[in-house]
Amino acid sequence: MIGSLSGFRAYHTARGNVEPETAGDDKVAAALTRASDYIQAHYVARFSDQDTSQPEVEQAVYIAAGYELDKPGFFSKTFTPSEQKVLTEVKGIKWTPVSNASGPDSAAPRSTLIEALLTPFLNVSVGVLVV
Repeated sequence: MIGSLSGFRAYHTARGNVEPETAGDDKVAAALTRASDYIQAHYVARFSDQDTSQPEVEQAVYIAAGYELDKPGFFSKTFTPSEQKVLTEVKGIKWTPVSNASGPDSAAPRSTLIEALLTPFLNVSVGVLVV
């Protein structure tokens, strides 16, 4: 588990969220564990440097754990590719499949704050075209 119960509670209390303060230790620890698993699998595993001690990682876990505390399993959605569609016509009720939605992360919930915190650490290949 990344972070601590007291750190998680302090993080959310400072932001006006009192639920982590009132929830039992078992419930908070489970949310932190699920959030740690999510951050580890979806972000830290793709870091160019596998150092999980960065403060941004702990903050991202606290953010994810807040979602997990409110709705256990929030970041563990089970879906089929056929569920990924967009309503494109109302009169005849027409659905259009979402393009390029075949990747494992294409239907996973995202937090823009977590993305902003951890994207700079991701190992991203940059190509250079020389003409």
